[in-house]
Amino acid sequence: MVTQEALTQVIAAQRDNLLAKGLGLKREAMATLPDISAYALIVSGVRRCGKSTLLFQLLQQRYPQALYLNFEDPRLYGFDIKDFARLDEIIRQAGAGVLLFDEIQIIPEWERYIRQKLDENIKIVITGSNASLLSRELGTKLTGRHITKELFPFSYREFITFTQQKASSDSVSEYLQVGGFPEYVKQRVDDILNYVLEDILIRDIAVRHGIRDVNSLQRLTLYLISNIGKLVTANRLKSLIGVGSTNTITEYLSYLEDSYLVHFIPKFDYSHRKQMVNPKKVYAIDTGLVNVNSASFTDDSGRQLENLVYLYLRRRYKDIFYFSAKGECDFVVSDKGNIQTVIQVCYQLNADNLDRELNGMTEALGFFKLDEGLLITHAQRDLFEKDGKKIVVLPAHEYLMD
Repeated sequence: MVTQEALTQVIAAQRDNLLAKGLGLKREAMATLPDISAYALIVSGVRRCGKSTLLFQLLQQRYPQALYLNFEDPRLYGFDIKDFARLDEIIRQAGAGVLLFDEIQIIPEWERYIRQKLDENIKIVITGSNASLLSRELGTKLTGRHITKELFPFSYREFITFTQQKASSDSVSEYLQVGGFPEYVKQRVDDILNYVLEDILIRDIAVRHGIRDVNSLQRLTLYLISNIGKLVTANRLKSLIGVGSTNTITEYLSYLEDSYLVHFIPKFDYSHRKQMVNPKKVYAIDTGLVNVNSASFTDDSGRQLENLVYLYLRRRYKDIFYFSAKGECDFVVSDKGNIQTVIQVCYQLNADNLDRELNGMTEALGFFKLDEGLLITHAQRDLFEKDGKKIVVLPAHEYLMD
């Protein structure tokens, strides 16, 4: 329980802190956020990707009279459902018609309160860092009353804008190394990304789900981020990590994906059951986080570039697969059930890998009855025709700016 006086002081202090920070880089996501009143706008994404800054930009540019409250403030650790009545009184006194709430999902039964505020015609924007928790509770109490948008760390376009660089192979190399977490891009202190990973594993997963074997969770996470772009199965991971149950590994994987730390894409198959049972490819939310925390000591620029292209696609599409038959193709992109394109990623084409890369692409293009595909490289540009198929080779800095 929190007193109304203490709650008022926290709200005032948080607002002062936001005002002192400045607007920061205007996020591309701002253009996609609708101005709504009958729906709660949900912005979800990994920790420290800039959700609070996005709320502040909304506060400054759209809703200057809004009431802002971050529920992860240590001064609010005692906040429970009864305290919403005290918050109501503060909202009434302030005459606030817009509410901006950071990480409200840590408060039990928060969705009932949001539904009440919507019924009072108050505009609400919520941020959260757990996809499943938000969607489950929104789906039960706010069905048809919410719109969800995702926020990621800086895109390549945002990165070069923030660092005042031009689109080039050199800036792509830097982006591969640094990634897009705003605070890390600004300060380049490795501890920042160490703490991001620790916060996700401990606060978002272990504490929330009551996991006692934190060491196994950490070993699993380090293995995954050290093997981006590779195939994984729960059964094989069970043996590698030394966990007794495949179900436990499956649960850990779902928790990691819900936190946005890692993503998995299935092998394309018209059978949903086969998609579920085939190995999945794993990607990380950020290449900088991988470089700082990975247990791999080898230069794996090719898989990092593949991860970068995945994140570019993930910002735009939900249905992404890999293709595997005689050959392999890295990405198959689907939109509303229609295959849009196939994409191959190769850091540098040379005599040793050219046939393999082209064969995988032409096989995928033939399977999906497409005439043209993309092959993304670090710095090369070219054009190939093989088996009646056109393969456009683009350097990453051109593709990522599209």
